[in-house]
Amino acid sequence: MSRARRTTAENRQTSRTCPTGPTREEKAAFKARVREWAKTLKVEPAQIRVQRMRNKWASCSPGKWVTFSENLLVQTSSFQRYAIVHELLHLRIQNHGKLFKSLMSIYVPDWERWTGSR
Repeated sequence: MSRARRTTAENRQTSRTCPTGPTREEKAAFKARVREWAKTLKVEPAQIRVQRMRNKWASCSPGKWVTFSENLLVQTSSFQRYAIVHELLHLRIQNHGKLFKSLMSIYVPDWERWTGSR
């Protein structure tokens, strides 16, 4: 399905890792933020997970599980919003077509800065 990959030079420069990993409280706060966005977008993920991921920021499965990288928790809140909305929208729209891009523009007006799009 969807992969919010690290594609832009700007994002690579600001990328930080969590040497010890996020705390339970940090994960819980992030998951609460995901649940709030899920309500806003009127989607229901079956499960929200935060775990180590090496090559991507997030993914969603056909079973409606959304998984986010632990490293996302140390990124800016605007980038977190982009990744959260991107993955949750894939629960409604599985591709990156015109409808998906239109909804991204509504919920994250500056979303294209994170994708390296032209």
